[in-house]
Amino acid sequence: MKKNTFLFAVITLLFPACQNQQKDADPLRPNIVYILADDLGFGDLSSYGQQLFSTPHIDKLAVNGLKFTQHYSGSTVCAPSRSSLLTGQHTGHTFIRGNKKSPPEGQYPLKAEVYTLAEALQDTGYVTGAFGKWGLGPSGSEGDPNFQGFDQFFGYICQSLAHNYYPYHLWHNQEKIMLEGNEGYKTGQYAPDLIHAAAMKFLDDNRDQPFFLYYPSPIPHAEMFAPEEYMEKHRGKYEPENSYTGVDSGENYRKGPYGSQPEAHAATAAMINLLDDQVGEIVERLKQLGIYKNTLIMFSSDNGPHKEGGADPDYFNSNGIFRGYKRDLYEGGIRVPMIAAWEGKIAPGTTTDHPSAFWDLFPTVAALTGAEIPENTDGISFLPTLLGQEEEQVKHDYLYWEFYERGGRKAIRKGDWKLVKYNITDPEKTTTELYNIANDPGETDNLAREHPEIVDELTGLMESARTDSEVFTFQ
Repeated sequence: MKKNTFLFAVITLLFPACQNQQKDADPLRPNIVYILADDLGFGDLSSYGQQLFSTPHIDKLAVNGLKFTQHYSGSTVCAPSRSSLLTGQHTGHTFIRGNKKSPPEGQYPLKAEVYTLAEALQDTGYVTGAFGKWGLGPSGSEGDPNFQGFDQFFGYICQSLAHNYYPYHLWHNQEKIMLEGNEGYKTGQYAPDLIHAAAMKFLDDNRDQPFFLYYPSPIPHAEMFAPEEYMEKHRGKYEPENSYTGVDSGENYRKGPYGSQPEAHAATAAMINLLDDQVGEIVERLKQLGIYKNTLIMFSSDNGPHKEGGADPDYFNSNGIFRGYKRDLYEGGIRVPMIAAWEGKIAPGTTTDHPSAFWDLFPTVAALTGAEIPENTDGISFLPTLLGQEEEQVKHDYLYWEFYERGGRKAIRKGDWKLVKYNITDPEKTTTELYNIANDPGETDNLAREHPEIVDELTGLMESARTDSEVFTFQ
């Protein structure tokens, strides 16, 4: 990827080398790199079936590691999914359960008393850094990443502004970094490049101590913009093209609304191409630093594919065989790719159908590092699965989701049975759908009438699976 000297100068000034907190890296506690794509569908990777373009670097992670086929996001939209990931709780318990705004810039903040995965790792001596899209509280609030366990943060504090890839500013901790190259209508500084450079410097600075790199990339969420060098690779290959007319001037320009994109198909592939290259660069840097063998790398997505800003998931078959998109609680909205690689510990080229979810990451990392697990976690460590010890893997009694937009939605999976309820705020309009995921992964055959006893059982579990939250609002 092209990087200019100005970009590296900016990153170097922003991120002075961290002071070592330990004299030597602990070989028994691996570095942890967790890369989170934004709205990447289950079928958007060639290792998961994508046919129209390839993702060779991410695919190589799967070749060298473990591919999950039944992994689920924390929610079907950004903020609650990330809350679930970092707190180890599903959306019936985690504090943030919707994309509620906190003006003037940011989303409703995580509470100070919430104990996050990053805080747990800090408490065991890890250096922690978050680079990308935050969305769990404004700068300076109790949800600020620096107050939720991250030593370093660089990127978008507000997920709405992360819709725009040539923003007027990004944040380094509590400092607003103005991007002169994007003043007015200029497009001189592509934010994902800046974020990536900062993340790479974090690796360089912390090579001699255990670290946790949380990389919540803003790609490939709308707007559908990619650098020209990537657009050139894909232009004209995905006909007929899909054109989108967005906001290109006025008071809302670069404040959340998406910009116009006449080549949205090419832009989709170009953005995922860029993300794939960035994953490859992270792996290569770990090898150059001599720490690849002591690093657990995980890659996933925060929810299913979106249909915004010109994105066309049906054209790319982005959700594979699954029904639904972002904001749905059908499989297409919440089943996501998940790959884990750790040389010498995870068997290469392996696949697991172990049902797991975002809230399992916290206990998994805790089991690996000795970090403290909150008493109220909903997660179960999948470390035995990572290490090929399937016979020791404990399974969930059930997996649960709730979502507050579009009339309110709930879903629960127990074994192969999944119950989905839509329009839950209006009992007269509430729908009840029961699917056998093993026989019907596309959720096309509603078996609710044939199995009322299972509907009753899962409905009861739905009610017991949740507690109220002050952020509980239907939008």
